[in-house]
Amino acid sequence: MSGTARLPPIFLDRDGTIVEEVGYLSALEQMRLIPGAADAIRAAKAAGRLVVVITNQSGVARGMFTEEFARRSGGHLRKLLEERGAHIDGYYYCPDHPQGRPPYDRESERRKPRPGMVIQACGELGVSPDGAWMIGDRMSDLETGRELGVRPILVRTGYGRETEPTLPPEFGARGGRVFDDLAAAMAWILAGA
Repeated sequence: MSGTARLPPIFLDRDGTIVEEVGYLSALEQMRLIPGAADAIRAAKAAGRLVVVITNQSGVARGMFTEEFARRSGGHLRKLLEERGAHIDGYYYCPDHPQGRPPYDRESERRKPRPGMVIQACGELGVSPDGAWMIGDRMSDLETGRELGVRPILVRTGYGRETEPTLPPEFGARGGRVFDDLAAAMAWILAGA
């Protein structure tokens, strides 16, 4: 593995960060990239960064769509990005929710803000989560990987504007930052953050 591949990865939430927030995305036609998102991912890849999507998909547990759809939506996201010259290194989702329907009605170490998807991705990609970034629009995104040294970035897309006033004081102490969108956040990281 090259030296650049050992840089800390950049983890991205999906809905409200890369694609427009539509509530529970349950049809592929609803998936629309946020302007600048593909360019941001392409720039990160050109800079030798690993870019990994980690997303809670509790719509499966809630009976809104199937796990097969959750898998297909990941493939559709890859296709939309690749059509714009962008590529992600991994796509991880958690279908569980403690108030969901069996067999998904459970607390899961993979459900954000728990670190399971970060740990799995780092293990499979051969990188450390220490110093990684997690970019998202909800508090559950910002808390993901906290105990592993993952630094949070809030984007004001999706639910980000609603989340911003609720940021705790320790957000900044953890290296947390707020940007208008993924493009601005990624530009800041790639400039040497």
